[in-house]
Amino acid sequence: MTMQVSVGWDNVELPGDLVIPADARGLVVFAHGSGSSRHSPRNQAVARELQDARFATLLLDLLTEQEELREFRFDIPLLADRLVSAVELARIQVPGLPVGLFGASTGGAAALVAAARRAASVRAVVCRGGRPDLAGDDALGRVRAPTLLIVGSLDQAVLDLNKQATQRMTALTRVDVVEGASHLFEEPGMLPEVARRAVEWFDKHLVS
Repeated sequence: MTMQVSVGWDNVELPGDLVIPADARGLVVFAHGSGSSRHSPRNQAVARELQDARFATLLLDLLTEQEELREFRFDIPLLADRLVSAVELARIQVPGLPVGLFGASTGGAAALVAAARRAASVRAVVCRGGRPDLAGDDALGRVRAPTLLIVGSLDQAVLDLNKQATQRMTALTRVDVVEGASHLFEEPGMLPEVARRAVEWFDKHLVS
């Protein structure tokens, strides 16, 4: 089942796409990176693999078009606020399912801040090419959800930032390096590998 939803936050309505497969066993809320949207082909590809594994998915726009133009895409606290609202909406729309977060690029930072704020609700986190350093040391230290940080081997600067972030985290955290992948995982076969690792992580830490 596919539903068009709207997340309200401070007089702003943000559109989202909620897909609920039959016998869904968990729910994953996506946070896209800067300059992207719920239509991101990379996040949609990962979402389809999660749906095939019987996870419900919610992809939404965290910013309006006007806000994107005004550089709010780097306002991590704002993105996290809206992601928390999306989590609360999703828990109403799909009650009873454990909730995980999937963040890409700056959306990874927003996912970690949201996980810190909703430690009782968010059971697992996966970041693809994420920027956990932008979440801040305080939020990183308060994350309780098992967290998988997937980074391409060719994305050296971001890989270093992810490794440094793990030193500030007390939750179970793992950095997975995808050999031969760049920041956007555009190389052949790289994105399916991200999806496979995400499904494995959510299988183990979200629903087990």
